[in-house]
Amino acid sequence: MKNIFDIFSKRAIKEKEKPKILVDYREKNSLVISELLSLGFDVEMRELKIGDYIINGVIIERKTVQDFVFSMKSGRLVKQLSELKQCEERLLFIEGIDEQDLYQNDFSEEVVGMHPNSIRGFLLSILLKYKVPIIFTKNYQDTARFMSVLSRKKSKELPLNMSKKTLNKKERMQFILEGFQSIGPKTAKKLLKKFKSIRNIINASQEELKNEIGKKAESFKLVEEEF
Repeated sequence: MKNIFDIFSKRAIKEKEKPKILVDYREKNSLVISELLSLGFDVEMRELKIGDYIINGVIIERKTVQDFVFSMKSGRLVKQLSELKQCEERLLFIEGIDEQDLYQNDFSEEVVGMHPNSIRGFLLSILLKYKVPIIFTKNYQDTARFMSVLSRKKSKELPLNMSKKTLNKKERMQFILEGFQSIGPKTAKKLLKKFKSIRNIINASQEELKNEIGKKAESFKLVEEEF
């Protein structure tokens, strides 16, 4: 009986630990998905408001080299980067650098009028202005392997203020709190659990707030009059 129990226990643990990746439905034709499936991931297709993949709370916008250049030229990438900036943990994957040269190719300068230095400048803007880290991958297989490594990192809860969905009353209060400097989803939930409302949080003494969230209590110093 002991051996049978051990076998089923291991099987149950294996199924429980099977990693899940949320993927935007517009990525359905990507070879990355088939590679993720072959690596044993549970891939769930849905409409994502921001990004193409969600792994352990990290939002990923994926671009092939060609798509990166075209979306940069059209302005679509600027909009996507602005949305991505809402997320505390975000990445931009630029895929296919082994297959296509990002700066010297048949679609950048000749087709869309994009000089190599313009591309370099935009890459710097992504890092410095939008503060979105960039991962360059060789191909779709390399992309999937990066995601596989990321899936093993400790999961972090996503803040509600990066979502475009309609929020209920409790979620709206959390959304507002997450707008304060240094207040993330866990801290916001902790405050609401203790004080029940934003008014009570604002009216609480600095000592009461510090007992709950430490130095982060200073975020509420200048906003008492607004409530």
